[in-house]
Amino acid sequence: MNYIYGALLLHSAGKPVDESGLKAVISATGEAANEAQIKALVAALDGVNIEEAISKAAMPVAAAPAAGGEAKPEKKEEKKEEDTEKKAEEAAAGLGALFG
Repeated sequence: MNYIYGALLLHSAGKPVDESGLKAVISATGEAANEAQIKALVAALDGVNIEEAISKAAMPVAAAPAAGGEAKPEKKEEKKEEDTEKKAEEAAAGLGALFG
């Protein structure tokens, strides 16, 4: 997993995701770099549009909470309005008792 994180770090920094860069990132973490894993990852990422892969991977996660999350806040807002109205009525009744 650290190798994938290293590749994403290189990509986000605008550096090429190649064997030397990935080896440098892995070595900087204090972990011993495995040449075979580095070569396999670089070969697997060859020709892959990382930005597109990230957006496709994140899309289902971002879409699911948005669809399910919208209904709940509306209910809370309705409750808040009802609570505010009740409190205002109670306050008005209490003030009326002071002067009545």
